[in-house]
Amino acid sequence: MFLSTLDFMILGLYGISLLAVALYVSREPKGETKDTDDYFLAGRLLPWWAIGASLIAANISAEQIIGMSGSGYVIGLAIASYEWMAAITLILVGKFLLPVFLKRQIYTMPQFLDQRYGGTVKITMSVFWLAVYTLVNLTAVLWLGALAVNTLTGIDYFWGMAALASFAVAYSMYGGLKAVALTDIIQVVILVLGGLFIAYFTMKMIGGDQGIWGGFTRLHTELPGKFHMILDKSHPHYADLPGIGVLVGGMWIMNISYWGFNQYIIQRALAAKDIAEAQSGLAFAAFLKLLMPVIIVLPGIAAALLSMDSMHNVIDPAVLDPGLCTEALHVCGKPDRAYPEVMKLLPAGVRGLIFAALIAAITSSLASMMNSIATIFTMDIYKGFRPRQSEHHYVGVGRIAALSAMIIALMAAQPLLGKLDQAFQYIQEYTGFFTPGIVAIFLLGIFWKRTNAHGAMTAILGSLVFSITLKFLLPTMPFIDRVGWAFGLSVAAGIIISQITPPPHQDRSVHLGDISFATSQRYNLAATTVALVLIALYAYFW
Repeated sequence: MFLSTLDFMILGLYGISLLAVALYVSREPKGETKDTDDYFLAGRLLPWWAIGASLIAANISAEQIIGMSGSGYVIGLAIASYEWMAAITLILVGKFLLPVFLKRQIYTMPQFLDQRYGGTVKITMSVFWLAVYTLVNLTAVLWLGALAVNTLTGIDYFWGMAALASFAVAYSMYGGLKAVALTDIIQVVILVLGGLFIAYFTMKMIGGDQGIWGGFTRLHTELPGKFHMILDKSHPHYADLPGIGVLVGGMWIMNISYWGFNQYIIQRALAAKDIAEAQSGLAFAAFLKLLMPVIIVLPGIAAALLSMDSMHNVIDPAVLDPGLCTEALHVCGKPDRAYPEVMKLLPAGVRGLIFAALIAAITSSLASMMNSIATIFTMDIYKGFRPRQSEHHYVGVGRIAALSAMIIALMAAQPLLGKLDQAFQYIQEYTGFFTPGIVAIFLLGIFWKRTNAHGAMTAILGSLVFSITLKFLLPTMPFIDRVGWAFGLSVAAGIIISQITPPPHQDRSVHLGDISFATSQRYNLAATTVALVLIALYAYFW
């Protein structure tokens, strides 16, 4: 047990405060009940600061904090490309995709596909997303969260997952998206403060009398290979992050899919009261994204040096590889243990705050996924079979769907993920089989009127076929490059099939004439600032 009484007091205060806020914002006026608009989209009244905070809280979870920190331990700062490129992706989504969705009053991504392509594409993608959210996203967050809980408290993995799942259900299932989004503000504050604390203490630990800047300088000097954003072909992890291909290839497809067409992410922006508020929320999230590598990746890199420092009396430092077994921090071939092992080194109280931040990240993501599962199942599948039911009925069905998905994920998490070393990389590669087709059908559907349902289904199925074929024919091809090639092939297949089959009915096309893609001066300034900061970061750490 590595948590003190003070740590548990801080953790308890966090839990009680979060539940109290969730219950308060979930309350209903006397004589009224939640309708589907209230439960699934927070009444379409979310302000920009709640949207931005909730986007980050939904995104940053155990798969980032534990998984990406573990990749930072092994690979280094290059893994931060997922975070920094997400910042510019958010800006692009706000300018070119949100205006279309909000103008057409979209509830869910399958709803858009239904309007554009018809029921077959909608049901296909609805079932796909439900499976991915349940068997990939929920399982990953539960498993990696339980790993951290086990490391710090010794609680069995299953019971750790059960506790995390129960807490997420307790504060989110009754109130819906409004409860999730508004409590996410608390979650993000704790997440950022906790992350900055662990970065501060690890740098101070490494820097000694030289302080935090001395710690960063020493880290950069003694482990220079971990501070290259662009890896060359000789790097042992080039297959995970293939050099310049990260900037111009498949990572764009993965980011656009995640931030633009992922229900549990984009749902926050769809709940905005207007387009300006939604865009401001995405810009706010983009700035928070710039900060995330300091909170997530830096502690993982620090763990590598701390391992070396601890083992200097045991192993010749000249031959020590921090990517191998490092008994000092008990990482031993399990990089995903790096972050929780570093947490053990922190003083009492601070350790409790960091643990609360980790729990905040985990439960906010679980709650977000549950709400999106409820929304897709109820509005895109169940409502089609049982129309004209009461609003109260649909909200109840959504709650049952969310709880059922959580139970399935709880049962499946350990069998699916228990033997993986870097769960973050596994998740990226697995979803990379499908993201090319998802991005293809949305972009073609929005920006090319001739795309029809046959072309969309071809692109969806082609994505899987092309990805598997490339994996077997070119096994050494980095998966990010494979995503880029599969996207190009999926787009081509969708265009060809659409051209040789009857055109869609005019009502199925997205008419852009009444949609304004103009953005405010404030948004343009935010976009320019994010772009300049990214250019500076990549130039410095190239």
